[in-house]
Amino acid sequence: MVERYVMSIDQGTNSTRCILFDHHGRLVSVAQREHRQHFPRPGWVEHDVVEIWRNLLRVVPDALAAAETGPDEVAAVGIANQRETTVLWERRTGAPLGRAIVWQDTRTAPLVEELRIRPGDGFFLERCGLPPSTYFSALRIRWLFDHVKGLEERARDGEVLFGTMESWLIWNLTGGVDGGLHITDATNAGRTMLMNIRSLNWDDELLAFFGVPRAMLPEIRSSAESYGEARAALPGVRITAALGDQQAALFGQTCFSPGEAKCTYGTGSFLLLNTGTDLVRSRHGLLTTIAYKVGDGPTVYALEGSIAVTGALVQWFRDRLGLISSAPEIETLARTVEDNGGCYIVPAFSGLFAPRWRSDARGVIVGLTSYITKGHLARAVLEATGWQTREVVDAMNADSSVGLRELKVDGGMTADNLLMQFVADVLDVPVVRPMVAETVSLGAAYAAGLAAGYWPDLEVLRHNWHRAAQWLPAMDPARRVSEYENWQRAVERSLGWIRPPGVM
Repeated sequence: MVERYVMSIDQGTNSTRCILFDHHGRLVSVAQREHRQHFPRPGWVEHDVVEIWRNLLRVVPDALAAAETGPDEVAAVGIANQRETTVLWERRTGAPLGRAIVWQDTRTAPLVEELRIRPGDGFFLERCGLPPSTYFSALRIRWLFDHVKGLEERARDGEVLFGTMESWLIWNLTGGVDGGLHITDATNAGRTMLMNIRSLNWDDELLAFFGVPRAMLPEIRSSAESYGEARAALPGVRITAALGDQQAALFGQTCFSPGEAKCTYGTGSFLLLNTGTDLVRSRHGLLTTIAYKVGDGPTVYALEGSIAVTGALVQWFRDRLGLISSAPEIETLARTVEDNGGCYIVPAFSGLFAPRWRSDARGVIVGLTSYITKGHLARAVLEATGWQTREVVDAMNADSSVGLRELKVDGGMTADNLLMQFVADVLDVPVVRPMVAETVSLGAAYAAGLAAGYWPDLEVLRHNWHRAAQWLPAMDPARRVSEYENWQRAVERSLGWIRPPGVM
């Protein structure tokens, strides 16, 4: 058998992709299917995991056919996934217990406020490195226990399984009810608020606090090791990697040394800084998270700044306002004006994530006058991503001993040259994009290939990285300071939002 390729499955917020990569890290073929977004109530976001599984069964053969190959030429498969999205399913039948609750969902906000008062952020930060937030899985499990009659008892009796999306997919790929593996990796387990960030084991105190039975939890494994062979979709192919999508992007950008950072611009945006084997406790609103763990090697940590809404704001501009018909049009529209006309948009659709962590914040448009055109609004939409990135980098520089000197970027929004130039301007550092833009998928493939012996070491992966584009800062420093102050005043409006009487 000639193992010519490594396969990556990228199960994202909006779609599921399957990509084949060769020894040089080059994309050989890709297949993709979107899935439906469900919004049953304000602030609720859900996915149908059966639809996602069926999409996976379609994209895998499509990607193989596009490469004119078959499973026998695939050395291994790695999975990257949307993190924190919570899936519960029956152990006996494999049927999901309702739709998955997506990471963007804010239904647990009242519980978050209670936890911040008692026992307080410190209790959680010490154990799992995460503050209470609607972002993480444990609160969703607790919410489901509190709102679905009999669910908690069934979970304690071992009838219910929990997992994030990679756990659901691996369980189905390896046999499902017929011996499927119920596992997760440390990068995903570390986003539940249930894993001890030092030991990489489920934490007894956190499990007891949230009332989550150990019987429903997957086994925690490293990010790159041989988990087992697929029985569905890719019979006989080894599954050798799983990473949360943002850690996969860090890996795909070859940010293997402390001080190297990347930002993925997608539905939301996520900036990760490699801190090596040092577990750095953030004092400025960032998350301490697992970057990756390869086999029996040391755990590598990272600081993360999570931004809830970036690409989703462009989607809102397109789908809800109807001012553009496709996402790429926003750059063309924004270039019809020279600046934002004094208009700023704070897209706190799901509250504000890093570095503020305010679930009570609401989206605002500030500076709206009769002078403002749709071109100014388009520019304000793009600039909101730049300013949110700046807030995260400021926090990162304050926490880290080394200031950011360069930012590697990836994701769909990096095709927008105006936006990338603006990011370089407001950060005052070079912004670089690699030849392979699909770094989430590439990172999962790299981890899988390492575990399978397809690539020998990290240094080979570094040599595969090549720069495709670079943006250098060009904004006048005085303008940078002035506009940043305007943005921060707009954020204060977002935080000062008052719920009108009768509005839920």
